Amino acid sequence: MSWMNKRRTVPYRISMGYALYLAPIMFCLTVLASPVRAESALPEARIIKVNDGDTVVMRMEGKTYRTRLIGIDAPEMGQEPWGRKAKKHLRELVKGSGGIVRVEMDITKYDKYDRLLAYLWLDDKTLINELMLRDGYAVLFTIQPNSKHVDRLKKAQYAARKNRSGIWGPNGLTEKPVEYRKAHPRK
Repeated sequence: MSWMNKRRTVPYRISMGYALYLAPIMFCLTVLASPVRAESALPEARIIKVNDGDTVVMRMEGKTYRTRLIGIDAPEMGQEPWGRKAKKHLRELVKGSGGIVRVEMDITKYDKYDRLLAYLWLDDKTLINELMLRDGYAVLFTIQPNSKHVDRLKKAQYAARKNRSGIWGPNGLTEKPVEYRKAHPRK
């Protein structure tokens, strides 16, 4: 190899070395600096009606869906006063966002009543399903395989019980919603 070829080769090798070294760093900086987060890629919906503490009607992508919140079971409307209180609390949570939520599904998309099963987010970090548990207006209700956020939901229920919030406090709920439904089946 001549002296001239060595001279051209060394700078080329150095510049390629820097390029190979800097490429992954630049990629990581670009991804981390991006304002788009996983939750913000979720479809947006407008809540039209709150049926009870764990069921809403929403409009998403031009369609209307009866939607059941995954991982929670709120008192039934007949379980006074907690059914009414749970519905009111869910309505207030949704109202705070102007009725706009982000919708995340899990493995099973619909339940036996043909309701869409979803986690509803107020923003990138605030999960409505979790707030209903943490504030004491629902109990944990996991049906496999829909358990994506189960650890988060368990912690929320534990906090509500520990703080004696809502249904866990004095004059709280005397019968779990699932037990109430067994005693009062749908017609």
